[in-house]
Amino acid sequence: MNRLYYGDNLDVLRRHIGDESVDLVYLDPPFNSNADYNVLFGHREGHPAPAQIQAFEDTWRWDQAAAEAYTETVETGADVSRALQSFRTVLGDSDMLAYLSMMAPRLVELRRVLKDTGSIYLHCDPTASHYLKLLLDSIFGPQNFRNEIVWKRTTAHSDSGRAGRIHDILLFYSKGDSYTWNKVFQPYDPEYVEKYYRYVDELTGRRYASGDVAAAGAGPAKYFKGVLREPPPGSHWRFSQEKIDQFVSEGRIYFTKNGFPRYKRFLDEMSGTPLQDIWADKDVQPVVSWSSEGLGYPTQKPEALLDRIIQASSNESDVILDPFCGCGTTIAAAQKLGRQWIGIDITHLAITLIRHRLRHSFGEGIEATYQVIGEPTSLPDAEALASEDPYQFQWWALGQVGARPAEQKKGADQGVDGRLYFHDESEAGKTKQIIFSVKAGATGPAHIRDLSGVVKREKAEIGVLLTMQEPSQPMRKEAASADYYESSWGKHPRLQILTIQDLLDGKRIDYPPSRQVDRTFKKAPKILKAAEKQLEFGSDSN
Repeated sequence: MNRLYYGDNLDVLRRHIGDESVDLVYLDPPFNSNADYNVLFGHREGHPAPAQIQAFEDTWRWDQAAAEAYTETVETGADVSRALQSFRTVLGDSDMLAYLSMMAPRLVELRRVLKDTGSIYLHCDPTASHYLKLLLDSIFGPQNFRNEIVWKRTTAHSDSGRAGRIHDILLFYSKGDSYTWNKVFQPYDPEYVEKYYRYVDELTGRRYASGDVAAAGAGPAKYFKGVLREPPPGSHWRFSQEKIDQFVSEGRIYFTKNGFPRYKRFLDEMSGTPLQDIWADKDVQPVVSWSSEGLGYPTQKPEALLDRIIQASSNESDVILDPFCGCGTTIAAAQKLGRQWIGIDITHLAITLIRHRLRHSFGEGIEATYQVIGEPTSLPDAEALASEDPYQFQWWALGQVGARPAEQKKGADQGVDGRLYFHDESEAGKTKQIIFSVKAGATGPAHIRDLSGVVKREKAEIGVLLTMQEPSQPMRKEAASADYYESSWGKHPRLQILTIQDLLDGKRIDYPPSRQVDRTFKKAPKILKAAEKQLEFGSDSN
């Protein structure tokens, strides 16, 4: 069964992913660019965003954790140990050394889980690509380096004092010599098409290029019946007599003024250019704010980019692993292409977004084909998460009801921990909202009164308290004293209380059916046919 893990990918790899069980790894780790990323549906620090949730930062610091990671790897004595020691000589105890020290054990584990026929693509930018390449050389062997792929990730930049930085790097390594490689084609450059496919067939209107029917060197004595019996000296006809006759009958052969045959290569029959190591074509354009697949995740990559990688380096039913799966582009692409998948992320924000993305793209039946591991499944689990990381607990609880976290601002949260948006038929086109307050500690009637005030202030239709503790009778009475929100589906309590145990038991908010009206998340494109195909083998995967 496909698996989605919440947790530190190093721990998950070591505890849950078996030796030689994965066919392809794609990872897009933080680049050490000193940028904090705001999610969900925000942008990089300093730009306006509807919901400023700092889900992760890619700033690495040389601290105790980095020093321990460095020591652990160095003490293995392997080639990667010598690489890290060399980095320390050059870089000192710097933030870049911290980044490389944290990446090294993860790359070692990724090599372990790869099959002998497997490959890995590490997506990075020029900030660290040269160091990462040396690190990969020490782990996979320089002989298994296959490509440094340049992907044009954005349009022109005006960078002060230097050329505009508009590309990312993908470092492609195999585990061994016998690795999966399927021929993939890129579309022809428009200038190439205009130059070489400049002819138009008079009968069909199809564009074609003029192709040579002779090839250099000795060959079989083929001939064109009644026209030419021999190729020019020192050459041979490149097609068999059967093919020549077929092409003549189809009108694919024409003759120049001097009577020499030429072959019509029709553009609509050509696959394109075999895949090259510079990807700047229109098929892998970056995700922008108006892209149909855009989810507002700041580091989101286009599905077409992952489609290309997966098609080139795996086959149907192979297992694809993404240890930094973010908003789930690798997972969505693998699902669409009939592969099995494993995703790992360290935030519940990402896990919630991926689940929503899969459900919307492939239908609700998709949930039967994968398992989420690492999320709370019992009240003690939830209590432990709340104690260890209150933000992760809050994000997990909101994810259970399809809500997204509210804005993170300096100072008080003003009583709003999450929001859920919906439309119903009572006022066509008007967006309605539900306000959430999440409490892991003790609660009382005052929290219900506070929530009521927030609902009025925010002009929301419904307010919901998500609480770890069982609500007291006075709390229930306070909630029941509020009026109802009325929709075409009936009356819905204006104030509602759901315990964490309620959520674990599958209880949900009373509001107009979300399948028809939910507007909380941006929608990923639907891919229902692929989902049906995946359902055929969903429970049989490793």
